[in-house]
Amino acid sequence: MLPERSRRTVSKSTGPTCPFAGSCEVSKAQRRHCPACRLQKCLDAGMRKDMILSAEALALRRVKQAQRRAQQARMQLSKEQEELIRTLLGAHTRHVGTMFEQFVHFRPPAYLFIRHQPSPALAPVLPLLMHFADINTFMVQQIIKFSKELPLFRSLPMEDQISLLKGAAVEICHIALNSTFCPQTRNFLCGPLRYTMEDGTHVGFQVEFLELVFRFHGTLRQLQLQEPEYVLLAAMALFSPAPCLTDRPGVTQREEIDQLQEEVALTLQSYIKGQQPKPRNRFLYAKLLGLLVELRSINDGYGYQIQRIQGLPAMMPLLQEICS
Repeated sequence: MLPERSRRTVSKSTGPTCPFAGSCEVSKAQRRHCPACRLQKCLDAGMRKDMILSAEALALRRVKQAQRRAQQARMQLSKEQEELIRTLLGAHTRHVGTMFEQFVHFRPPAYLFIRHQPSPALAPVLPLLMHFADINTFMVQQIIKFSKELPLFRSLPMEDQISLLKGAAVEICHIALNSTFCPQTRNFLCGPLRYTMEDGTHVGFQVEFLELVFRFHGTLRQLQLQEPEYVLLAAMALFSPAPCLTDRPGVTQREEIDQLQEEVALTLQSYIKGQQPKPRNRFLYAKLLGLLVELRSINDGYGYQIQRIQGLPAMMPLLQEICS
């Protein structure tokens, strides 16, 4: 017997009729033999008549179910895409995931500690400048290690690896750093340390550039990305969208890099569609592409900024090379 809320379908204008005067046996094996006797048995079991679907309503429901199954099939990740995400997450865990907690080992001024009072107005700039140079060099080193663990990246010629890293290292640093950004306070919270916009201006960065950086991080943080989305976004920045390959001097295998970027992009799209609730993933991929464009502007501005801060380029030759 069917439960009380089970639905049946029937033409409400005529209704099914039994050619054997309602004497058909309704069993599991023969339940489709006579729709009229089956319906009557459901009604006798307590099914409500208002739960009966018309033929039109049933057809519409089946169409929706077919559409839903087709959509779910499109959202499933392929084995190759799942393996790509596992590889990215593994490399991220080993080289990027904990690097912000290690900033405390690079001679931070006392006022950077969260438990400390705000920085004094006349604090000497040199200790903060040296700390900034050390942590930025450290971040780029970790991003290089992260990239070198990716088979897709290692498949490229060495000159292309160098060119892509020079173009994307700073961008990937900002993508990773976003997980430490607090939208409420507009601070970066890295282990026991807190970094503010005032710290950036104290080092010598222009306010207009810092506002661009903090606006980017605020917007990206509001999207509430999951870790797989962060690492896929970092991989997209690394392989660079095809229209921007002209910004990567020295690249030789442009077509191959474009194919790698497309593979990462499709994986990110599939992950967003398959893993996230609909209200959250609406236009998410398009928003991330827009933020990658903003990140390119930050990358270009960063090179100019460090060149104009006296003494900073000499403190971080690796960044000097990256931004050259």
